Amino acid sequence: MSRHENTTALVTGAAHGIGRAIALHLAAQGAAIAVIDIDAQGAEATAGLIRDKGGKAWATGADITDMAAVEAAVTGAEAALGAVDVLVNNAAYTVAGDLEHIGLDTWHREIDVNVNGTYHCLRALLPRMQARKQGAVVNIASVNGVRYFGNPAYSAAKAALINLTQSVASEYGRHGIRCNAVLPGSVRTDNITWTIRQERDPDVFRKLARWYPLGRVAEPEDVAKAVSFLASDEAGYITGAALPVDGGLLAGMNVMISEFILED
Repeated sequence: MSRHENTTALVTGAAHGIGRAIALHLAAQGAAIAVIDIDAQGAEATAGLIRDKGGKAWATGADITDMAAVEAAVTGAEAALGAVDVLVNNAAYTVAGDLEHIGLDTWHREIDVNVNGTYHCLRALLPRMQARKQGAVVNIASVNGVRYFGNPAYSAAKAALINLTQSVASEYGRHGIRCNAVLPGSVRTDNITWTIRQERDPDVFRKLARWYPLGRVAEPEDVAKAVSFLASDEAGYITGAALPVDGGLLAGMNVMISEFILED
């Protein structure tokens, strides 16, 4: 029996990148997938990839900052695929910048998508899970939520997601609902931020790799595998955890050690 057979998972931000990898991986393990993304065409493309491989998928375009749109998307997903067992809050938004120069609209948009959008999805699905006395939530946070690696609005939002994860785990555990977070470091995706960085410096991923003890930047599938585990019965006694999927980045700064401390 596949790990997620007879399971329905809803994945936000699954039109591209990490979200698409999560959706495809869960589908390969037997889950029916509801794909939600502000990019409706990309969401349908992900669902199509799943169906092409014999899986079951449904897709819709929705802006998770709009509570009514989230409610409609969840209702549509459950009508098409049945009750949602797993919620993966992956949708995110960020713009590179520092505190001095970040615009007010940008700050608000980052908090709105990353924190409020996640809350909207929780608000829509937790009562449904509670009624069935079961459910698993995986929030995609970031190493930025526990250390500052730039992007202050994004970092603040991801720190909030880690705490929100703990809140859900604490309050809903008695209802049979688990909630955990995954904390990726740098992930090689095709999003616009990495595209721009690669255009400026085609060697950016090799340069980044030196900061990671495992010697490489993550692939989207690395994150997807961690999500799959935390969403499964194998993690049935794990809740409120924040799991780094960061190649050891948070464990220690090897470059600093080798270039400064050991030299002394």
